[in-house]
Amino acid sequence: MQESQLIRTEYSEVMKKSYIDYAMSVIVARALPDVRDGLKPVQRRTLYDMYELGIKYDKPYRKSARIVGDTMGKYHPHGDSSIYESLVVMAQDFKKGMPLVDGHGNFGSIEGDGAAAMRYTEARLARITQEVYLSDLDKDIVDFVPNFDETEKEPEVLPVRVPNLLINGAEGIAVGMATSIPTHNLGEVIDAVKAYMKNNEITTKQLMKYVKGPDFPTGAIVVNKDDLLSIYETGTGKIKLRGKVEVEEGRGGKKKLVISEIPYTMIGTGIGKFLNDVAALVETKKTSDIVDISNQSSKEGIRIVLELKKDTDVENLKNMLYKKTRLEDTFGVNMLAVSDGKPETMGLKKIIEHHVDFQFELATRKYKNLLGKELEKKEIQEGLIKACDVIDLIIEILRGSKSIKDVKACLMSGITDNITFKSEDSKDMAAMLRFTERQATAILEMRLYKLIGLEIEALKKTYKETMENILRYEDILNNYESMAEVIIEELDYYKKMYGKKRRTVVENAEEAIYEEKKIEEQDVVILMDRFGYIRTIDTATYERNKESANGENKHIIFCKNTSKICLFTNIGKMHQVKVLDIPFGKFRDKGTPVDNLSNYDSTEENIVYLCDEEQLHTAKMLFATKYGMIKQVDGSEFVVAKRTITATKLQEEDELISIQPINKNQNIVLQTEDGYFLRFLAEEVAEKKKGAIGVRGIKLQKKDVLEKVYLFEEGTEAKVPYKEKEVTLNRLKLAKRDGMGTKARG
Repeated sequence: MQESQLIRTEYSEVMKKSYIDYAMSVIVARALPDVRDGLKPVQRRTLYDMYELGIKYDKPYRKSARIVGDTMGKYHPHGDSSIYESLVVMAQDFKKGMPLVDGHGNFGSIEGDGAAAMRYTEARLARITQEVYLSDLDKDIVDFVPNFDETEKEPEVLPVRVPNLLINGAEGIAVGMATSIPTHNLGEVIDAVKAYMKNNEITTKQLMKYVKGPDFPTGAIVVNKDDLLSIYETGTGKIKLRGKVEVEEGRGGKKKLVISEIPYTMIGTGIGKFLNDVAALVETKKTSDIVDISNQSSKEGIRIVLELKKDTDVENLKNMLYKKTRLEDTFGVNMLAVSDGKPETMGLKKIIEHHVDFQFELATRKYKNLLGKELEKKEIQEGLIKACDVIDLIIEILRGSKSIKDVKACLMSGITDNITFKSEDSKDMAAMLRFTERQATAILEMRLYKLIGLEIEALKKTYKETMENILRYEDILNNYESMAEVIIEELDYYKKMYGKKRRTVVENAEEAIYEEKKIEEQDVVILMDRFGYIRTIDTATYERNKESANGENKHIIFCKNTSKICLFTNIGKMHQVKVLDIPFGKFRDKGTPVDNLSNYDSTEENIVYLCDEEQLHTAKMLFATKYGMIKQVDGSEFVVAKRTITATKLQEEDELISIQPINKNQNIVLQTEDGYFLRFLAEEVAEKKKGAIGVRGIKLQKKDVLEKVYLFEEGTEAKVPYKEKEVTLNRLKLAKRDGMGTKARG
């Protein structure tokens, strides 16, 4: 029995190698497209599987589930959802510059509706996919590799004849890197490829005479034209997109803003987000010019209508929408693709260069294959023509022989030993025959009707065509210009067949500048009920309904409408809400849940203290926790720009129970759940930073917790209820902080 061997290795090295292997697998085999065909493995495998199943553009649709199942079983063992998602995206004309799949059924919508389940939808190859992406696969023009279990063969790359990486773009997140390539116009990209083939020294700037910029399926407007040269040279940068906004005349002199095209980045949930953002601008009184908003989009296209008040400054409103919503958005470009098995960021020229090299490789393999077949045909045709000239001799050989083996030996090598001839002349002629094996086989398989005069003429005509093809193919293979001419001819055909007009406008536009209307400062009252619904009313309304307001609401704050309110919660967080974001209305309005206006989550947090931000500028705040920790914090520490911050540090399982403004002349009384009261002076509580835990305020008995914190001015009487009785706080014995306190009688 062989002894086991222990191999010692550095753990970090093993982890490093394993992670790099995993990362490269994700990068190359899943997330990034190949620069040659512009497809990720899942897309390539799905299209090839449809080709194998014969689901062509002129054949009936087949169930998506059939395609997904077959692809997963043969080529892509990574789950059906990724395959179906890939199939759906390739069928969506609002995501792809040139859809590669012809979908039948619900394949989702531009507004973010998902596709129906794969058992309900059907698909087939689009015509362009069949003609431009999958043609000539039978001519050995790309390498085939074993599939995951080595039971099938799949193409390493598809023989795509146009730069799909540019035409359809790409999006993908790998490990430590991501690709984001915008879509482009097929006709423009083909013109750029032709220009490069005619002049390899062409610059990116010259190429951009043909490729004006991205061409998104949603149209819209690129507004930073001057930045495009840098983006296309480096392969990275930011494209600024704006929706197309038109002004229509409405009734009574009113105007409408109609959005007919949206930025590509707004596809999906972005449209609903835009509608909500516009509604929020109206609710928060950022604008009062919009009377109504409606989404009238249909299969015909996008149509979002904003009805405006009379005398609205339309340009200012448009600029506000560009600034405050995703009607102007940024598309981050990172033209990253797999080249020679490695990820590489490429500019426009580099991508076209790779594409042209690939086209010449495809053309070379194609015409070598075709030349080989024509040479085979030539050999056979020459043999048959020669055979027709000596057909009587061949018939004599056939009749005088006993086996095909003897006939072939005579036809190929002139061996006449086992053949009976009518005359010595025939034998001498037969001895001179030197047909090739392929010719001899063709002669033996030739049918008698081929001896008809017309058939012989047709054979000679076919032979002439074969010779012409051979000369043509040899010319293509031996001359760069001839091969380039063939490739350009194909490209011209594809442009004529599948080219479309540019949809995206490329221009330089001025920065959107709008003048915000100055908000008139006024005093308001914020009301929040015990259910967390919050609203704002004016002070006069509050005074008229003071009794009801005080009885129905848990929190009441007097502040300016330009201020913010701060919500301190039991888990030690502080959330901020702008007063202008809180609905302003009538006294009986229900209000809005405070959860909707801030990061506060009522399912996980409770509000301990609510105040106006202005109060914090000058106040000292007393914090107290369930486990008896207390501290003073300068309120200015909470005057911050962030919507949410950590207001205090808490021990494990501890939580805030009280926050109050405090001054040095006050007395503090801590009351525990079991009825212990401890009174001491405010000056005994040290001031700490908000990130500190604090100091112990009271020694708690086992399982007892701090329940309430009271403050009162020295020399004043303060009474509080406790178990149906009253406790007079100023009569409690004045002690020191961190004592046990006195137990009250219940």
